[in-house]
Amino acid sequence: VDLNECLQSAEFISSSDENFKVLEDGSVYTTSALSLSAGKKTFTILLKDIQEQVQKKIHVSVVEEAKKAPKTRHARDTVLKRTKRRWGPIPSVMIENSLGPFPLQIQQVQSDTAQNYTIYYSASGPGIDQDPKGLFYIERETGNIFATRAVDREQYPSFQIICFATTPDGYSPEVPLVHTIRIEDDNDNAPYFTQDLFEFCVPENSRPGVVVGKVIAEDRDEPYTLHTTLKYRIVSQTPPITPAFSLHGDTGVISVLLPQLDRELVPSYTLLVEVRDMAGQPFGLCTTGTVVIKIEDTNDNAPSFKQLQYETRVEENRVSVEILRVSVVDLDEPGSPGSGAVYEIIRGNDDQAFEITTDKNTNEGILCVVKGLDYEAAKQRILVIGVNNEAPYLLAPHSQQLSQSTCSVTVHVLDVDEGPVFKPCLLRLDVKECEDVGTAIGRFVAEDPETGNSEGIRYRIPPGQCNWINIDDKSGEVRTVRVLDRDIGEMRRGQCNVTVLAIDRNGKTGTGTIQVCIVPGNKNFPRIMQTDYIMCRDRKPICLTAEDSDEAPYSAPFVYRITDQRLASMWKLTPHDDNSWYLSPKSDIPYGIYEIPVSVIDNGGKIGENTVRVNLCDCVTPSECDGRTRQLSGGNVTLGLWAILAMILGSLLLLLILITICGCCGAGVMHRQVTDDCANHNLIISNTEAPGEEVMDHNIIPLQNTCGQGGYGVKTGEQQTFEMAKGRGHTLESVKGGGHQTLGSVKEGGGQPMMDTCRYSYSEWHNFTHPRLGEKVHLCRQDEEQKHSEDYLLSYNYEGKGSLAGSVGCCSDQHEEEALDFLDQLEPKFRTLAETCIKR
Repeated sequence: VDLNECLQSAEFISSSDENFKVLEDGSVYTTSALSLSAGKKTFTILLKDIQEQVQKKIHVSVVEEAKKAPKTRHARDTVLKRTKRRWGPIPSVMIENSLGPFPLQIQQVQSDTAQNYTIYYSASGPGIDQDPKGLFYIERETGNIFATRAVDREQYPSFQIICFATTPDGYSPEVPLVHTIRIEDDNDNAPYFTQDLFEFCVPENSRPGVVVGKVIAEDRDEPYTLHTTLKYRIVSQTPPITPAFSLHGDTGVISVLLPQLDRELVPSYTLLVEVRDMAGQPFGLCTTGTVVIKIEDTNDNAPSFKQLQYETRVEENRVSVEILRVSVVDLDEPGSPGSGAVYEIIRGNDDQAFEITTDKNTNEGILCVVKGLDYEAAKQRILVIGVNNEAPYLLAPHSQQLSQSTCSVTVHVLDVDEGPVFKPCLLRLDVKECEDVGTAIGRFVAEDPETGNSEGIRYRIPPGQCNWINIDDKSGEVRTVRVLDRDIGEMRRGQCNVTVLAIDRNGKTGTGTIQVCIVPGNKNFPRIMQTDYIMCRDRKPICLTAEDSDEAPYSAPFVYRITDQRLASMWKLTPHDDNSWYLSPKSDIPYGIYEIPVSVIDNGGKIGENTVRVNLCDCVTPSECDGRTRQLSGGNVTLGLWAILAMILGSLLLLLILITICGCCGAGVMHRQVTDDCANHNLIISNTEAPGEEVMDHNIIPLQNTCGQGGYGVKTGEQQTFEMAKGRGHTLESVKGGGHQTLGSVKEGGGQPMMDTCRYSYSEWHNFTHPRLGEKVHLCRQDEEQKHSEDYLLSYNYEGKGSLAGSVGCCSDQHEEEALDFLDQLEPKFRTLAETCIKR
């Protein structure tokens, strides 16, 4: 490849493929056997000028040379014989650290073309024109390769140089030769340990064969030769006693050899070990190293007390005070879990009045009093204390099990003058809720420990506490000062702690605590939450639910009862759950409003009286009732607008009749007097209008009338109206309950209107009053704009069964006097009119 044409000043030449090598003159060589399986191989030659910072690339493609057709061999052709080539000698070998003499010939390369040409030899590569430069050179004419000085194999294990054969004019008849010069190893390096000091640990009493550690050594000489085959051994042991460890010669593994390693006797061992090459032969090079093996402590020594008997003193009632220190001896390593002491009180501390702990700094046991001692109860206490280690005890080989070390401590209790003591110190008093003020709920007394009685002791409650109770200063009797109600303020938590002081004659005091607990009581009555209901024609049971503010067991389950015997025969109650019962009718009872007294009994027996109001309505849904009710019996009659208007018209009509009669009698036109006996008949007739036109219809019912007045009852489906016709008919409305009833005439006695049998005939009376009455009715039937109203004839709904007055059509056929008994039940305003209309 012509490199100068691409970049003349190239200082750096490289190939992108390591299988190809490019020389400075542009020659390209393969560094290894090359297979062109794909038929083509490409790589790039990179040229760099470092100073000018220029870079060029040359792309090279290597293709397989076309094969030539084999030439047919003839009998006369000369047979070619292969000759040995001297251009590719075997690799050269040079002994490391050779002593010469130098220059030392190590190889010769020659080209067969030297027979035909003048050949000059040259070489390049490491050791020639690359570091280490000048180590080798080649003679130009002969091709002999010489070494100029000794070589260290550990630094340069081999050299690869390139040899060239060229003619004087620069032609290269031979491919450049890559020649390898291998440096043969010499055992010039002794093995060495990887560490200056090896440190290992092994637990004491370890069994033989337990691995302690491994020492490692290395050798810089050529691997896998005798020069690097190493052997280990132990040179010496400190202390110089029975050998405790063994060292594997090939691997360097150290193991336990002595079955009894006792840390208390020998805490550590120091071994001097040797490593030698040449498989340990005496002429091999060697090095020594140091190994320190520490024996780890195990808890193979039990602690023991220095003394077996101790005595101490303490005043009674002293608390949290140190009274004694005990110490032990342990041969294990100080500060380790095997020597850390753990003390315990084995006997004599049933009341847990004493406690013993360990001082971590001194390993001593500290005995303390945690509950006050009573001199009167016991003047002396004897304790037995035992000791163990933090770590579990490990039995050493060929040793016997040891028992736990113990000691006894005698504690003398000193008598002191002490204050009163409450027994018990905490008194719980359960008080029923809402007890009366001043109720005695208990007694809280203290005793003098010296005398054993309560004489001369006074009691009081310090201020600043809940004021639920007080205590008698002499007897200690506890009474309530307030009504304890759990529903009020601070009492809702239901508990209060009160501190009580007891003071003796010497002023010594003692304290106790009274815990007052409010016990829930049965103070509330159960009540039904909803008492107004509407029951439709499906008579679906009503669910009555009660609540009680009391807590269990004074609330649910509830029991429901109907207290009225008559209503109990009509209604029934069935349980649903603890709080609710179902109310339903027993049979097909009439519609109306029922007020049912229901008593609810809670679990504590308290009875709550309730009244449930049920509107039994003829409806499909409760909203259809729309506030209208039906009375069971004896209800009041309410009047509508038309009833009031009819009453006003009746009153005007009566007034006109009276004026007419009085005027006629006074003027002498009519010589007849209206007597009281006729008043009744005239008043009844006065509410009857003149006969109208004759109407023939099968729905019209003629009324019985002794005076011949034209009255017809018209029946239309379920509705009935009664008309007295002249021109347009007029109706009088009477409303009872939620229904409507229209009356055309009000009958007296048996319901048969009587004609005036006194002084005037009906025709005379009719001719006189009809024009005037018609005019008044005409004026009343006009609205504010003097227009005729269009609601002269109104039809009213049939009021259904159960009406006291019945239908109008039936009134015309009745002859009994009971037909007007309902007038006796009118309100006071209408009784006056009834008394006027009916002569009793």
